[in-house]
Amino acid sequence: MLLLAYDKEPPTRVRCGVGSYIGAALDVAIGRNPPVLSAPERTYLDHAATTQVLPEAREAVARAFAKWANPSSPHAEGRASRALLEEARSTIAEVLGWRHDVIFTSGASESIEIVGKRARVEGRAHGATEHPIVPHAMGKSSTVIPVSNDGIIDDAALDDVLARGPTLVAIQQVNNETGVIQPIERIAEKVRAAGSLLLTDSAQSAGKLPIPDADFVAACAHKLGGPPGIGVLLVRDLSTIEAVGGQEKGYRRGTQDAPAALGFAAALAARPYDMDRLSRLRQRLEDGVKQAGGVVIGEGVPRIATIGSVAMPGASNASLLVQLDLAGIAVSAGSACSSGKMKASEVLAAMNVADEIAGSFLRVSFGPYTSEADVDRFLDEWRRIRSRHRAEAA
Repeated sequence: MLLLAYDKEPPTRVRCGVGSYIGAALDVAIGRNPPVLSAPERTYLDHAATTQVLPEAREAVARAFAKWANPSSPHAEGRASRALLEEARSTIAEVLGWRHDVIFTSGASESIEIVGKRARVEGRAHGATEHPIVPHAMGKSSTVIPVSNDGIIDDAALDDVLARGPTLVAIQQVNNETGVIQPIERIAEKVRAAGSLLLTDSAQSAGKLPIPDADFVAACAHKLGGPPGIGVLLVRDLSTIEAVGGQEKGYRRGTQDAPAALGFAAALAARPYDMDRLSRLRQRLEDGVKQAGGVVIGEGVPRIATIGSVAMPGASNASLLVQLDLAGIAVSAGSACSSGKMKASEVLAAMNVADEIAGSFLRVSFGPYTSEADVDRFLDEWRRIRSRHRAEAA
């Protein structure tokens, strides 16, 4: 076996972009004067990706694990597990104000895929800034509906789509990168009047904003304090989607996860989000970013309080991510980094955001317990990075 000895820590490898940074070359990613952690604890500001499981949800999951049988089994143990599953279904519907059917899934992505592939209308159309699962689920023939430079669906383009005949239209309630809130109630009225169906991705908004009056609504637990791996598809009329047999009234095959469902319900029922407080926090974040020469994306339209979309023109978002991470702050670039390659944001491209801004874009997102101190720590580090960047560019 080959043994390697190091005089100090092994070289660090960072893969993001087309190349690797090894050892001293890490300076390319983080600058010549890497920041030093100012505190031993980390600050997590990536709650739009996933947030911590609430104590109420953990307790509910533990309670359900005590009744571990298959909810579809006919015996007493199965019926006891089934009772917990139906308790969760009822709670979710009540908290969300949904009076129709609730189908449990593995998450919002599966919920979207069920509708995209099985809705009983021929046409398909989706917004240009949707989550990547949407165009995948809707298929290559789906019409892309453009958005304004603020990220709002183009009404005239939507009207053109609806004039073609019955169509499944997929529009997010809240964008996962910018936090932009679509005028979903107005869109729903248009879609319904045209005899079409509306699918709304509410992954970022369920439990935070009222659920829209759509034909289908997709949501998940892990973005609001519930366990990962559980979601719901809210359906106004089950006859509008094709059944496949199996569980969930024949609309979703697979053993139901009663513990996760109960955790989802408990997280919703806890109602941990004080949106007024979080709105003030986001304003604090954005004011600080602008004072330091940064840019706020989507500033002129309604946005959810839990997502701030900011940029540092002239900097690289890959570099910003690494520097903030080394400083103990977790945020997102709002784009996938897979196989070592950073991808440009299709959302920002659809909004015609300039390359200089899109290339330095960060998503800073809040959870129920995010504090002023968390935001201030981010801003302090943002200012340090900005100062280093200016000094290097001089």
